[in-house]
Amino acid sequence: MKLSWQFKHFSELTTTEFHDIIALRLKTFVVEQDCNYLDLDGKDKKCYHLICRDGFGNVVATARIIPSGVSYQEVSIGRVVVAEEIRRNQFGIELMERCISFIKEEFGNVPVRISAQKYLEQFYTRFGFESTGKEYPEDGIPHVEMLYSSKN
Repeated sequence: MKLSWQFKHFSELTTTEFHDIIALRLKTFVVEQDCNYLDLDGKDKKCYHLICRDGFGNVVATARIIPSGVSYQEVSIGRVVVAEEIRRNQFGIELMERCISFIKEEFGNVPVRISAQKYLEQFYTRFGFESTGKEYPEDGIPHVEMLYSSKN
């Protein structure tokens, strides 16, 4: 499957792109994971968004890069989602690698903090994220705070 990847700041997104990003996030987090939460938290406007499209132009993966001082003192990655129909094809790995590379290019070798669903903790450790030991329920789902310390 051929995918195209692109980073855009919120100010560069078209209304259709933002709609498609939100639609995928709601399909995954609200419908598939049966989690009621406020997706539009006001942070999207301050973020860079990774958009991954399939060969038909459909948004099939996305994440947001949140500058320092918005969610945490550090830069963070959030709303990481890969469409269910392509999830088993390693695209989540490529998505995270692209996010980390973008952060290094845009912000330098800075630490990155995430709030990960607990069941995905091992997934994030492969990229160098380590648990801070802080575990908590978020929207009824167990989460763990993780920190990536950039290496030169």
